[in-house]
Amino acid sequence: MSLPDQPAARHRSVAATFSEHVAGVEDWDAPAPVPGWRARDVVGHLTRWFPEFLRPDGLELPPGPDDSVDPVGAWEHLRNQVQELLEGPESRRSFSHPELGTMPLEVAVDRYYTPDVFMHTWDLGRAAGQDVQLDEDYSAELLAGLDRMDDALRASGQFGPRVPVPADAPVQERLAGFIGRDPFWRR
Repeated sequence: MSLPDQPAARHRSVAATFSEHVAGVEDWDAPAPVPGWRARDVVGHLTRWFPEFLRPDGLELPPGPDDSVDPVGAWEHLRNQVQELLEGPESRRSFSHPELGTMPLEVAVDRYYTPDVFMHTWDLGRAAGQDVQLDEDYSAELLAGLDRMDDALRASGQFGPRVPVPADAPVQERLAGFIGRDPFWRR
């Protein structure tokens, strides 16, 4: 199955999959594959960094529930806010970020936020002890794009050291290894 190409539709699909995993979390304090993180920290990362990402351009999302108290509510609030941005007139407005330049808002969301939700779906699912099956085509697309920027990404501190994974491993495992996760990590 391939994800839609349009930013709003792709976000809706990726966020729905993340929401399925959110709904299945029984222990929000369970360790996650990201060193030092718990399940709730995966949601907290998304609900905190994206509003900060928008702020330099003057975009403010209405605050939602505290992710440390209500991770489900915080996630659903953010999910709905982002979907409204992508489906509304703001989606095609010019968005400027000091480190990334200027582009349509929907492109910025699709290029930076939606992939982050997609990749953190694996982290949350694993923290919850769930089976995670990421879309293979999108995993391959992300891996190819990220691989071209490997040196810059490592230097930025956004990704940990690459975890060695066999070249013939499934693409989901190679993507997890690229972003610094042990693809065989289990709770």
